[in-house]
Amino acid sequence: MSLQKSATIVASIVAGILVLVKLAVGILSGSAAVLASAIDSILDIAVSMFNYFALSKAEKAPSERFNYGLGKIEALAAVIEGTIITISGLFILYKGILNILEERQIEYLGSSIAVMVISIVLTAGLVLFLNRVYEKTKNMVIKSDALHYKTDLLSNSAVLLSLILVQLTGWHWIDGLFGIAIAIYIIKEAFELIREGTLMLLDVALEEELVQRIKGILTSHPRITSYHYLKTRRSGGTNFVDVHLVFDDPQIPLVEAHQISDTIEAEIRSLDPKSRWEITIHLDPYDDTPQNS
Repeated sequence: MSLQKSATIVASIVAGILVLVKLAVGILSGSAAVLASAIDSILDIAVSMFNYFALSKAEKAPSERFNYGLGKIEALAAVIEGTIITISGLFILYKGILNILEERQIEYLGSSIAVMVISIVLTAGLVLFLNRVYEKTKNMVIKSDALHYKTDLLSNSAVLLSLILVQLTGWHWIDGLFGIAIAIYIIKEAFELIREGTLMLLDVALEEELVQRIKGILTSHPRITSYHYLKTRRSGGTNFVDVHLVFDDPQIPLVEAHQISDTIEAEIRSLDPKSRWEITIHLDPYDDTPQNS
């Protein structure tokens, strides 16, 4: 089993533990913030299970039907996860406003505070674990999962602070106010996740800095006079690069041109050794772009 898939299983187990304790205390206490956090953890389980399925599909080798593999399932998973987080945020927003308007009282404050402390410790450990897995794999699903639980960590901390303030002041409307603030933050983070996943689905180019370094490699070889039709994109953990190279001699031997192409490919791969690369180089004896034909 791959490291990425193991990470999604660990995330599901942690989310399951958090659901049990948060849901019980959230229902008993009537806290909008705790109950919202419990519902968010239920969504976490669903998301982590979906991520496991997505990774299982994304890691499959290219087939006759899917020639480029299923790497974009990772981007699709990020969009779906971001949408789920947004729905969660809207629900928390609703509960926070409702608690303020109805002036609901929170019970079992001590138990609620203890639950949130446990949640923070478990979630913090999970975020550190997922971030390490992402650094090793550069997998977008793991990145989105880490972001998801990072928002949980911050929201759990805000819930804990709100409960402590309620206990100290007796102002129960603080719980609803913190619930609203958490909801706004969650929706904002979810939007960024959806945007990133959507851009990958639309074949957005690689990061500008990386593209500029690729261009530097293409122009650094003495026998390459120019290049054209440079296209880049990312699908899952694979970077794709397509380019036409123009050589200084139309009669250059194919073997030599191919050796130069191999050298350039190796240099491009070295820009990001942790990622997979699919590089397609077309060898041109002259510039065949429309404006020069």
